[in-house]
Amino acid sequence: MKASVNDSLLARAIARPPETEERLARQILDAALEQFTTFGLRRSSVEDVAKRAGVSRVTVYRRFQSKDGLVEACLLREGSRFFQELDSAVAALPTMEDRVVEGFVVALRYTRAHPLLGGLLRLEPEVVLPCFTVQGGASLAATTDYLTTHLRSAQHAEGRPGTDPRPAAELMVRVAVSFLLNPAGCIELDDEEQARAFARRYLAPLLDA
Repeated sequence: MKASVNDSLLARAIARPPETEERLARQILDAALEQFTTFGLRRSSVEDVAKRAGVSRVTVYRRFQSKDGLVEACLLREGSRFFQELDSAVAALPTMEDRVVEGFVVALRYTRAHPLLGGLLRLEPEVVLPCFTVQGGASLAATTDYLTTHLRSAQHAEGRPGTDPRPAAELMVRVAVSFLLNPAGCIELDDEEQARAFARRYLAPLLDA
């Protein structure tokens, strides 16, 4: 993945509307997801994706211009689906604390189980890890912006003091990324009740820090 793709990918995924691809583009992206999940990004070619999609290589290039364009479009769609899932999971919860707790659990569950978002960490860690670490500044900023916006909205709805929620949002994002990259630790992430208890005890109090 090129750094330039990573720089704006998450911000664009957050802002992206629900599924808008026409049928052929969806067909190609579905094939790309299956190909990248099975073989990784480096060992996959446009021709591999075209064969899976049942179309010509020229058709794929016509839609996505290059392999980088295809990878970017696939990651963009899956990132957008992640944020839509996260929004949906917390939308009906009554308090900001409940949303933080459930958001933490859902975010880790979704990314760890996702065949591409989590799968690439296991299949090609050398490709993905820089996007979460030394090249991850833009991704951290985009995700922090996303969470800050939600926290500000909840502050307003609950009539909480208008303290800046951005430092708390950034800490929460950093903790979640740390667990994603290295799940071994003091809680069993596969036990969602443990994850909820951790988030309620250690992350939710950041809201009042």
